[in-house]
Amino acid sequence: MRLSAHIIKTTTTVAILSGCLGLSTPLIVSAAEDADITKGKELSFNRKKGNCLACHEIAGGKLAGNIGPPLVAMKARFPDFDKLKAQISDARTNNPNTIMIPFGPHSVLSAKEIDLITKFIYTL
Repeated sequence: MRLSAHIIKTTTTVAILSGCLGLSTPLIVSAAEDADITKGKELSFNRKKGNCLACHEIAGGKLAGNIGPPLVAMKARFPDFDKLKAQISDARTNNPNTIMIPFGPHSVLSAKEIDLITKFIYTL
């Protein structure tokens, strides 16, 4: 009887896990999207452009600052891509006392560059 219960429990666990794996959809990134993400990473790490590493810890970055929060789990923190883009463009909208540079209004970054950086940050 114990062996039967163990077999049933194991079979049920395998079935549940298989079902969960079958429901997950793989993230398919086109070559163009991949190129945009790569350009966004380059801009984010560029000390003369985005310079995100001056304030934020980002995976793969060197000499990261700790003034801003670490940039991890960004899809969970910003489920809406446009809200993240607005935050990067001008964080003063959500927090007038922020020390984050208003990249868009001060023309530090173009709209295209903000879009590329947002695409990269959204993958973190």
